[in-house]
Amino acid sequence: MPEAVHYRVSMLRPHSHLFEVEATFPAGPDTLDALLPVWTPGSYLVREFARQVQEVSAWAGGEPLPPRRVDKRTWRVQAQGRPVTLRYRVYANELTVRTSHLDGSHGYFNGATLFLYTEATRGLEHHVTVEAPSGWKPFAALERRGEAFVAKDYDELVDSPFEVGPHTPLSFTVAGVPHEVVVWGDTVPDAGRLCADLQRICEAQARMFGGLPMSRYLFLVYLTDKGRGGLEHKASTSLLFPRVGLHNSRGWEDFLTLASHEYFHLWNIKRVKPRALVPFDYAQENYTSLLWAFEGGTSYYDNLFVLRAGLMGASRYLTRLGETLSALHATPGRKVQTLAEASLVSWVKHYRPDEHSPNSAISYYLKGEVVAALLDLELRRATDNARGLDDLMRLLWQRYGDESGVPEDGVEAAASEVAGKDLSAFFDRAVRSTEELDYSVFSHVGLEVHFRPRDSLGDKGGSPLRTKGDVKPKGWLGVTTKGSATLATVVDGSPAQEAGLYVDDELVALDGWRVDGAGLLSRCEDKSPGDTVRLTVFRRDRLLEVPVTLGQKPADAAWLARVDKPTDAQKAAYQAWLGAPWEEPG
Repeated sequence: MPEAVHYRVSMLRPHSHLFEVEATFPAGPDTLDALLPVWTPGSYLVREFARQVQEVSAWAGGEPLPPRRVDKRTWRVQAQGRPVTLRYRVYANELTVRTSHLDGSHGYFNGATLFLYTEATRGLEHHVTVEAPSGWKPFAALERRGEAFVAKDYDELVDSPFEVGPHTPLSFTVAGVPHEVVVWGDTVPDAGRLCADLQRICEAQARMFGGLPMSRYLFLVYLTDKGRGGLEHKASTSLLFPRVGLHNSRGWEDFLTLASHEYFHLWNIKRVKPRALVPFDYAQENYTSLLWAFEGGTSYYDNLFVLRAGLMGASRYLTRLGETLSALHATPGRKVQTLAEASLVSWVKHYRPDEHSPNSAISYYLKGEVVAALLDLELRRATDNARGLDDLMRLLWQRYGDESGVPEDGVEAAASEVAGKDLSAFFDRAVRSTEELDYSVFSHVGLEVHFRPRDSLGDKGGSPLRTKGDVKPKGWLGVTTKGSATLATVVDGSPAQEAGLYVDDELVALDGWRVDGAGLLSRCEDKSPGDTVRLTVFRRDRLLEVPVTLGQKPADAAWLARVDKPTDAQKAAYQAWLGAPWEEPG
């Protein structure tokens, strides 16, 4: 039998939030360095998982060996060439898709948080057995051999989260591949519909690539009171979603787009990945300027595949795309940080936002989605609708699906190849500069982008105002608030900044009358640009009055409108793009 690394994960005391782990490594060098990753693939932040590890002991042939902690992630054992067993505990009380969680209802763990490894054995098979309370069952996308889950190497183990609990899985099949859905936190209001909708999305994606790249797939769904997020894996995904969202149509749609996003990662980043991530360096940050293509591009496809699955109409799709454009134009940081830089420094910017982030940074998910849409239309225009972004994705899959990694210029080179012409000018503007994006390519499909001021705090854009006639210009302060009455962000160059308002100023009154966050913004909008208001705030423990001359509320809510007199070519391009016939507004 070939050598392997063996783990036993026990959770017999779930109320302690402590996983008890036993890791056995085969005979090797005299000195064994057991390591824990500082980050997990798909989430580009150093999370220092080793801070939750405690009580490490080591044994060889029944003899205790004192492990020595060398640094934050390394335990050293003088093994003298013998097999070594490490025993330790890991505290797990953080329920996110990137961490681990154990309580009286279930156990969930990501491999990077739990499994010590050695560089010498990283390429061996890794076997995991689970010891759980009575009635609990383990679920993972790994191969089963008897009671053990088997990963072909450490990378596959880290990429295969486990859920353990008293669950009854849902199931469906796509392209001959079994899919399971395991839900924690609540029951799904319509399990049959959930499976049917997920199946249609998965089938649409499988059709695009001509099949599926794995032999099984697992959706792990965590329904909570709040929070939304997902983390992709090579044959599974973890999805965190507010349970109330599944009880209304918009929330259901949003869940489907989240699942669609993570499923598309089966190809885009789990197998076709930046070369900078090959192999993963678990000790430190792994830098690439391509996250916009792998995350932003996937964000473009998440809505698109809900549309292609027949679960979203074309008009609704365009509304959601308009909402994305609106979010982009509400972020001043788009004029400061390029998309390439946003990708490169995600480790210290995107995953570590602060009050100044909206002014200094842009999300590679957000702008990347818009750039992917523009690139799709640019490819269609250049090839008279013969090719588009689907063809680029298939070319990257054909060329780099062996996980050899896409070079930093590989996406651009492949896009130019699909277009049949040099697209460097497109990438210079969209990816490597802070110049505003060129939306003229929307005319290829008979659309144009319009902008207007937002009508209210909850106005996400995506559609024109319902109000008829002239709209009075609104006063604008240029802040966002948090809690009931605290300034969260002061927009760079805004009237608030020019007047000397600061983040964390606590609102007291406007023009002598008590005000909270929502009231502040609405009352400023009731006034006219050029009006002066007196804002009373506490700054730390000092009461101040700050006069502010209001500006005009910017037109940053976007929507996509059909051109007045579309040509037959525009209508045909629109249908080729969205798979829906041109619909005259009315």
